[in-house]
Amino acid sequence: MDHRKYIEFLSVIEKLKCNTRHSWTSSGRRESVAEHSWRLAVMAMLCADEYPELDMNKVIKMCLVHDFGEAITGDIPSFLKTDENEKSEDEAIDKLLALLPDRERKELSELFEEMRALNTSEAKLYKALDNMEAVISHNEADLSTWIPLEYTENLVYGQENSQWSEWTKGLREELKADSIKKINQNRQ
Repeated sequence: MDHRKYIEFLSVIEKLKCNTRHSWTSSGRRESVAEHSWRLAVMAMLCADEYPELDMNKVIKMCLVHDFGEAITGDIPSFLKTDENEKSEDEAIDKLLALLPDRERKELSELFEEMRALNTSEAKLYKALDNMEAVISHNEADLSTWIPLEYTENLVYGQENSQWSEWTKGLREELKADSIKKINQNRQ
């Protein structure tokens, strides 16, 4: 890869370290998009033994790149995201990938198409983990950072995407129990 193009691409995705998400960290600051993607990739790496039939390198790549568009658009919480926002994010991904040489652009374009379609087990696992990373983050954050919607949303968010596998279903149930415990402790 040409060094200048490599540097230009990295300069754009550097914004993922700057752009914050709706989620807060346990230390009380807003989480960056890059931090979310990093932990999501770690989640995939750690559950690899649960899915020996999957291409876990592909799942980890999906986790690392899934929010590339947010380097340009910034983060929009899923409960506020519209079809127009999705379209803008897809256009941002295309713009970003245009900075890459043909081989890398083709590989990542195909990966994003697979992720959007959610037809493969790899894409389904990435999406389930993506949803559950957000729930974990909310459960770790101080309850004062939650907006009213999150008291119900945290109990169901990602449930549909976690249903494709027994392991992700079980993880989602554990996270729901953690959310309920957090909410109930606050009421005492």
